[in-house]
Amino acid sequence: MSELPNGTVPAWEVLDETWERALVVVAHPDDMEYGGAAAVARWTRQGKHVAYALVTSGEAGIDGLDPEAARPLRETEQRASCAVVGVTDVEFLGFPDGTVEYGLPLRRAVAAAVRRHRPDVVITANFRETYGGVALNQADHIAVGRAVLDGARDAGNRWVFRDLLDEGLEPWNKVRQIWAVASPNAGHGVDVTDTFQLGVDSLREHRAYLAGLGEGAGDPAEFLESFARMSGSRLGCTLAVGFEVFPLQLF
Repeated sequence: MSELPNGTVPAWEVLDETWERALVVVAHPDDMEYGGAAAVARWTRQGKHVAYALVTSGEAGIDGLDPEAARPLRETEQRASCAVVGVTDVEFLGFPDGTVEYGLPLRRAVAAAVRRHRPDVVITANFRETYGGVALNQADHIAVGRAVLDGARDAGNRWVFRDLLDEGLEPWNKVRQIWAVASPNAGHGVDVTDTFQLGVDSLREHRAYLAGLGEGAGDPAEFLESFARMSGSRLGCTLAVGFEVFPLQLF
């Protein structure tokens, strides 16, 4: 978090909410719930349409459960989690959890999802190397975020991944911005004071995953609130979610 010469941190700008459709593309079930779900609840309450594309099913995320058993369980929990915040359009792209690689197959899958859902905004999770220098990020998050940046642009070019045309997926070049939630480079935020509890409730739907973390993982509400309050201080409200914004269109 950069500071001004007087030791203070710069205030965040209010996120642009003049859009109708968004697509969330993240690596795992629970990625959006660790901070971003409260913002999704705010937007669906506004009548906006938000769809989710999960690159993996999180099947490698529970140490005590075989991946083949974990996969349908985690998908079910993600759908329940999405329902809490008003999202019913959920798909899983089928990449292997824990070994996601940046490359053409992942870019193609992102481009295809963007063409299917035709969003104004694409949202992903933090894909910087660390979380503000405090903890290392996961390889899956980094690979997916990079692919989202490229795949969202690929979606607008009919001569990239031409086979998508054979599947009836016409180009979509109207993604205005890509937002990365929980980025240490966030400069924008959205007030989630009124929908914070829905975000907590959505995370708690990941019951098997949270149970697998053990007692040392702490209370999800306390974890989320601590970050939301810090973010709120940057935005000038009680509770907020921060995003790093990458513009794709300048108009």
